[in-house]
Amino acid sequence: MASPGRSRLPALNQKFVVGAVFVAAMFVNILDITIINVALPAIGEDFGVGPSELGTVAVGYLVSLAVFIPASGWLGDRFGSKRVFLFALAVFTGASALCGLAQSLDQLVAFRILQGVGGGLLTPVGMAMMFRAFPPEERVRASRVLMVPTAIAPALGPVLGGLLVDKASWHWVFYINLPVGAVALVFGALFLKEHHEPGAGRFDLPGFLLAGVGFASLMYSLSEGPGKGWDSPLIIGTGIAGALLLATMVWYELRADAPILKLRLFRDRLFTSTNTVSLLASAGFLGLLYVYPLMCQQAFGWSALKTGLLTFPEALGVMITSQVVSRIYPKIGPRRLMAAGLSGIALAAVLLSTTDASTAPAVFVAVMFFTGISLAFNMIPMQAAAFAKTSPEDSAAASTLFSTQRQLGSALGVALLSTVIAAVGAVTTGPAGTPAPNLDAYRTAFWTAAGIALLGAVAALTVRDKDAAATMRKAGPTEEPTDKPHPTAEPDAVTA
Repeated sequence: MASPGRSRLPALNQKFVVGAVFVAAMFVNILDITIINVALPAIGEDFGVGPSELGTVAVGYLVSLAVFIPASGWLGDRFGSKRVFLFALAVFTGASALCGLAQSLDQLVAFRILQGVGGGLLTPVGMAMMFRAFPPEERVRASRVLMVPTAIAPALGPVLGGLLVDKASWHWVFYINLPVGAVALVFGALFLKEHHEPGAGRFDLPGFLLAGVGFASLMYSLSEGPGKGWDSPLIIGTGIAGALLLATMVWYELRADAPILKLRLFRDRLFTSTNTVSLLASAGFLGLLYVYPLMCQQAFGWSALKTGLLTFPEALGVMITSQVVSRIYPKIGPRRLMAAGLSGIALAAVLLSTTDASTAPAVFVAVMFFTGISLAFNMIPMQAAAFAKTSPEDSAAASTLFSTQRQLGSALGVALLSTVIAAVGAVTTGPAGTPAPNLDAYRTAFWTAAGIALLGAVAALTVRDKDAAATMRKAGPTEEPTDKPHPTAEPDAVTA
């Protein structure tokens, strides 16, 4: 019989609880980023605004995200990972409802900024919870779990967005987050265990301001540069300001007693190598996923629904291959798997550059399925190995740095490929003197994405499998994790 005041709820395994809550939160977070693009034309028509003004809907979210990611690690350590994660999920879910209720563009942008507050905290804190729950020898298993939202949400966004906008209204691309967010919030409140780090220290306000404003300025410049023009004084000013603030932040954080961004973690060669691979992989892969639907809709004239359906095989490729990669990882190690995966993404980009509107749909299905296979070969080993030598008390700080570079990598990829398309010219003059799509612009962008992915493959070859040995051991019986440091927690100094 339970004693008075004690919870009667069952004590669920934290690996299951953290995995379920974080996957649900990541799913709606990533889905929200991809689904909004399909709804922008309908939003513009409803509010009577043009495409240039609609860009603020996406940029407002990205800038807000960039401001709050650096603070996420400290907040989770200081106030508890459960409390901060559930707060972030509540803010994100509530802001989704407000976005759906927005009556003007200004209201929608304001609520998207609020969404970014929740989104900026969700991923780093949730990832820290995941890698505390799963010891090094089970990191591949954790990475396989994380592949579910990473693979399915970007592919499902255009399909679901097209259906909701066509059959209901644009408001529902935000309302779709509510049931998933609400269920995850209640489940997490009931079953997640709290975790504090006693050595969180004081809040590093100068570091937060330098990092937050610096990343926000740089993200704004990268996001708006292709549309406004790189010679725009505003773009040049925010870009230079962001770079200078971030350079100052690095100088300050390396000297601070309790930095908000623990840059000393980059003394670990494995952590540095995998972050470099992740930066280039995010730029190459997400750049490819940006150019592909753009070509299908703007150059081929396909609907968002058709484009989404011909993108979805990528998710199937990831889901199927994840099972294989997780089994061969202990024998092969991360180095060769990541290099093979990024080489495959480069090949997929080259294959897409050879397509046109007359290409059989089966070809697009095959190429996107192959892209998913390649992504699994890269992502699972990368996420498993990245935190192999990170101590539990540094999990939140390491997750913050990892999330920051991934966000920056995706922005760099989209900005670079958008600039390539604009430079070549997305529209040309047809035989009759009428405007016609210029496929060379998209083909050049695909070749650029292939080049970025190949750079990532070269970076993957700098990873030493022996450094990730802790993640290559066979996992023992499932048990509750402890907060004891792993034997490989001390970082190595980077060697020449």
